[in-house]
Amino acid sequence: MASQIFPKVQSEGGSSESGGSESGVDERGGNSNDTFEYFGWVYHLGVNSIGHEYCHLRFLYIRGKYMEMYKRDPHENPGTKPIRRGVVNHTLMVEEIGRRRVNRGDLYVLRFYNRLDESKRGEIACASPGEVRKWMEAFDRAKQQADYDLSRGQSARDKLKLESEINLAGHRPRVRRYAHGLKQLIRIGQGPEKLLRQASNLGSNSESDVYFEADGADVIEAHEWKCVRTLDGVRIFEDMANKKTGKGVLVKAVGVVEASADTVFEVLLSLDRRRRYEWDTLTGDVELLESLDGHCDVVYGTLDLRKLSWWQSKQDFVFSRRWFHGQDGTYTILHFPTEYKKRPPKSGYRRIKMIACSWEISNISTSSSLSPARCLVTLILEIRSKGWFKWKNNEFSKFERTLPFGMLSQVAGLKEYIGANPALTFESSTVVVHSKTSGVSMSSNELEDAIGSDEFYDATDGDSSSSDEEDDEASNKQDKKVKLKNVSWAIASLALKKTSAPDISKELNPDVPPLTLDPSQFHGTMRHGKGEGDSDCWSSPSGSGFMIRGKTYLKDSTKATGGDPLLKLVAVDWFKVDECITNVALHPKCLVQSEAGKKIPFILIINLEVPAKPNYSLVLYYAADRPVNKNSLLGKFIDGTDSFRDSRFKLIPSIIEGYWMVKRAVGTKACLLGKAVTCNYLRQDNFLEIDVDIGSSSVARGVIGLVLGYVTSLVVDLAILIEAKEEDELPEYILGTVRLNRVKVDSAVPLEG
Repeated sequence: MASQIFPKVQSEGGSSESGGSESGVDERGGNSNDTFEYFGWVYHLGVNSIGHEYCHLRFLYIRGKYMEMYKRDPHENPGTKPIRRGVVNHTLMVEEIGRRRVNRGDLYVLRFYNRLDESKRGEIACASPGEVRKWMEAFDRAKQQADYDLSRGQSARDKLKLESEINLAGHRPRVRRYAHGLKQLIRIGQGPEKLLRQASNLGSNSESDVYFEADGADVIEAHEWKCVRTLDGVRIFEDMANKKTGKGVLVKAVGVVEASADTVFEVLLSLDRRRRYEWDTLTGDVELLESLDGHCDVVYGTLDLRKLSWWQSKQDFVFSRRWFHGQDGTYTILHFPTEYKKRPPKSGYRRIKMIACSWEISNISTSSSLSPARCLVTLILEIRSKGWFKWKNNEFSKFERTLPFGMLSQVAGLKEYIGANPALTFESSTVVVHSKTSGVSMSSNELEDAIGSDEFYDATDGDSSSSDEEDDEASNKQDKKVKLKNVSWAIASLALKKTSAPDISKELNPDVPPLTLDPSQFHGTMRHGKGEGDSDCWSSPSGSGFMIRGKTYLKDSTKATGGDPLLKLVAVDWFKVDECITNVALHPKCLVQSEAGKKIPFILIINLEVPAKPNYSLVLYYAADRPVNKNSLLGKFIDGTDSFRDSRFKLIPSIIEGYWMVKRAVGTKACLLGKAVTCNYLRQDNFLEIDVDIGSSSVARGVIGLVLGYVTSLVVDLAILIEAKEEDELPEYILGTVRLNRVKVDSAVPLEG
């Protein structure tokens, strides 16, 4: 079953108006004049008083920073009382758990908890991963609203109200009247009687506010993809750069599928035999052996390769699947061959090792919400067959009777299957954005009186989607002509030549003479590298390998290569600990507490808490040679609220050298760390410490576990920056970089007390 997401806006009195385009909510939590609503059907998961698990269909309602849960849709059943209600506190954390089998059906689960008290937690589930993403955006926006209200200096009474917590096992609060005249209304779901898969209502008079980028990645990759053939409408590429290494050839099949990424993801993940028989000629006979977590499982399958070659016998295989849903909406599914002793080879079959591969599914932006959904599907694998070179040159080859060829053909089969089944395009929930305008506003006090003020623990988190004023409509339409214009290869190549360097005088005080920062004066537990061939060390590369937002990004989405970092990396610590550590800067032996450290105008400490057995902490120390301007973006970040920092703290990863499957898992897209994992901040004296709890996300745990398995052969670059969202904050600049050269896990040292 699936529900749908319908954003709308209501003016006072219930009428709705059209016009205008979307505008961002105040970056620190919202605009007091823009009150929004999200509502729709979810599944409430939990355990009752006698220990039995339950899965109840519930109607969830978010108004500003407040939320309620109902048994029925209050719009269709006036007078219905909420069974839960409270405030979305800024300490509410939301984690995407992944897929879970519930009552013989697959649901996508969200876990939420108070980061100050993890015993206060709950779970809801949705029918599709796209729906999960929308709810996460909803709760994030509610948290921003709560943070904004606190920053506005409300009374101590109101602040105490935000801290009051709801008792899920206690009595339910009495009903108060509804708040009317809310400016923005976003509906998620259409009610229990409509939860069956069905077509979305794509009608809308407004245009989508979408952007086209010259390059989807945020790093400049070393791949040199060349199209060598087409196969049933699918392009086959060969990585010319990988070919030069003398190892296997990296190949990918790329096709455009007339469906959303959500739909294709669910088709690929489905193990339903009847469905797979219609598109997968190779691995149609598969079954689930074990679900390891919401983002990983183990699958068994059989192959009858006699149809490919007369001498090959029946074979079976076992492989693990791990999948991720990126912040940009892209799905990644990794297939790894694995051993599973509980399932020996089938009688009459020979156990083989499947070829590792990765699927990537990303939505293609359209200029209008009326356009059908489309996505780009990419399958990447490594080929070691000699017949490949003859086949790509259109020469007769036995390659078409091999396992790699059968795998590449899966993209064409998937494309044709979905094209022949139009109903599939509606099986997953579709996000439809309607942007309309109204001039209604309500104060926070009015909302508090209407709803109540307990803290709520039964939901998730959200982004901004408020409306511009009508008088900006003409200029917005004019801007959209630029935004919706496809960027040509010439513009894309020009963007690579542009460099976005920091304006030092804007971020740092130019009136103060700079302090000489020599890394040799500062000592960390990880060694500073002497050259590119050095191992188990760190260095600080330039930002030229990263793509960041250029000066005109808000108009045309143009990106530029990064310049030299604003802050200098002076030391790196690599600790081994029993329990993940925080507040490293307060440790007496920390660099910050040394005499040299106290003389530095400002130090940014990034503590990456790596979950493992034992746990590790990678601590990066970035120094400014002059004081930070208070009114600069960096100054606002340093002294801002946690919610503001979460919405701006961005990291771009890049695997420079290493196993290609690890590269696909890590990706090349920027990540807002505060929205992906739990980040804790410590601001004191001349430093800001950011403790990044990688273990707080099951997805991040899976990726870091894969990275640790290959870390001694990896060269990893990381860029840290503050995301620019306003015109006067552009262009972006690199705050700091680090290169980790083939780090040895055993070289980590204990953090002594």
